[in-house]
Amino acid sequence: MQEKLTIFIKAIGDPTRLKILHCLSDECCVGEVLEKLEIRQNLISHHLKVLRDAKLVKFKKQGLRVNYCLDKKNLDAGLKLLNDFFNKK
Repeated sequence: MQEKLTIFIKAIGDPTRLKILHCLSDECCVGEVLEKLEIRQNLISHHLKVLRDAKLVKFKKQGLRVNYCLDKKNLDAGLKLLNDFFNKK
């Protein structure tokens, strides 16, 4: 449990990744995130990889375009782990 919680906290613990997660409340591609956040593409790609590895975002390829969206199931599971950790008696 603690390993999953640590991965979750590391993934959401960066301000840029939090902004990306907020952008992904609606499905969009890297270019759209780029426009919204005005961050270099290589940095967005790096942060998206961290979020993908933590299973907090899903993606699907459509030709050359890759669309991303929140993995709400895993995001909710991470939030539950965090809540359970702090409410443990």
